[in-house]
Amino acid sequence: MNNKNQSPLKKLLGIRGMGAALTAFVGLIIIYIAFGVINPAVFSGQNILNLLRSMSKYLLIGIAQSYILITGNIDLSIGTMVGMSAMISATLMTHGINPVFAMLVALLACLATGVVNGYLVGKFKLPPFIATLGTMFVTRGVAYMVNGNRNTDAIATGVGKETADKFQNFFYYGKTLGVYNTFWIAIIVFIIFFFILSKTRTGRHIYAIGSNIDAAKLSGVNVVGTTIKAYLVSSICSWIVGLILCAQAGMGNMEAGNMYEMYGVAAGVIGGVSPLGGTGILLGTLAGAAVWQTLENGLNMIGAQVGIQRIVIGVIVVGAVLLDVVVRSGQFGKKKKN
Repeated sequence: MNNKNQSPLKKLLGIRGMGAALTAFVGLIIIYIAFGVINPAVFSGQNILNLLRSMSKYLLIGIAQSYILITGNIDLSIGTMVGMSAMISATLMTHGINPVFAMLVALLACLATGVVNGYLVGKFKLPPFIATLGTMFVTRGVAYMVNGNRNTDAIATGVGKETADKFQNFFYYGKTLGVYNTFWIAIIVFIIFFFILSKTRTGRHIYAIGSNIDAAKLSGVNVVGTTIKAYLVSSICSWIVGLILCAQAGMGNMEAGNMYEMYGVAAGVIGGVSPLGGTGILLGTLAGAAVWQTLENGLNMIGAQVGIQRIVIGVIVVGAVLLDVVVRSGQFGKKKKN
């Protein structure tokens, strides 16, 4: 059928990964309403603001991991880069270094990690699990070492209360148009990387690598360069989350970002990003991050134990991946031939 004769709904669903993203959004609405019925405080304005702020960290981490998952790889160093970013920036600020310079040093460390990850996976063909497992230990080691194997003091002790307040308000406590700045930062990053992935040649190459790396090579795709770019996106998002955690705590914590790489996987796959590569859109990651945070927020507000929260989210993640495997295997949506 000619695309011009298709209905708007069919055209929308024809976009790669859109069906899964819309399903995640529908699930989000159902989950939110269900929790709100059980505890009306879920619908309160302050809870919504807090939910959006908390969701922002998961969205950024989800973007980081989604770029890597679409290439058919994984990044286990995301959480430790978050910790490294928080510790480097906080340590420098406690020594009186200007926050902007401190943030730039943390960015360079994260970018270096992304380049190493990209080369190990793209150039030297190391399994991404092994390559990023190695850099995971290295970056966590850096997070420990920068301040002598201890958490930092409050950043205000080095740069002064006024400067520290500006830093913390910009990344976490401050509001713009009535909404926490953390949310706006995440949305701006989302728009930029959504555009890159869906509208640029780099984005097309990322999908091509994940779909069929050999075909991508034959088509002239620079596999090494594209892989490095994907890991650099992961580095940038991890760096920003590290700054957010630093601003939230007002100090550096050596364990900051613990398990965040898995949170990124969860946000991506819940929203339809395939861990097998080549499929998914960041709109789905946005929905997945919102589902994750809504579940966490709602279960907490109805008094569910932390263990129950983790079990529920774990089951949803496994279910999402299982559905992807079934769909890809052709066992769903295809008629049997006689």
